[in-house]
Amino acid sequence: MEGQTSTLPYAEIKAVSFVRDFAAGVDAERRIFQTRPKMAGLWVNLQLRDGERMEGILPNNLLNLEAHGFTLVPPDPFGNTQKVWVPRAALKSVEVLGVVGSPIKIRRAKPVPKEQIGLFEPEG
Repeated sequence: MEGQTSTLPYAEIKAVSFVRDFAAGVDAERRIFQTRPKMAGLWVNLQLRDGERMEGILPNNLLNLEAHGFTLVPPDPFGNTQKVWVPRAALKSVEVLGVVGSPIKIRRAKPVPKEQIGLFEPEG
């Protein structure tokens, strides 16, 4: 297996893609969700300095935010790109579009109707 290394200035990095297969490429992949995502996390819209727009899912844990950029899951779960890291220097804005799978939802038990018979209650 052969490889090459290159040193790039931080300000010139637009994104770093973590891919399954190097030969498949990342150019033709979707950058925007077609419907509301189902994966839990923060659904975000990234506006890059060059005008490009990209959406993804960030972990819904602010302790996981990185100082130098954002690691997100791209819209196409079956595509070649598994994760994308976007440096803060490449961004114009980051907007939260939604919280998916929020743990805030508290389900309350439905009240038992009075006409319901009790099968497992002690007789009294």
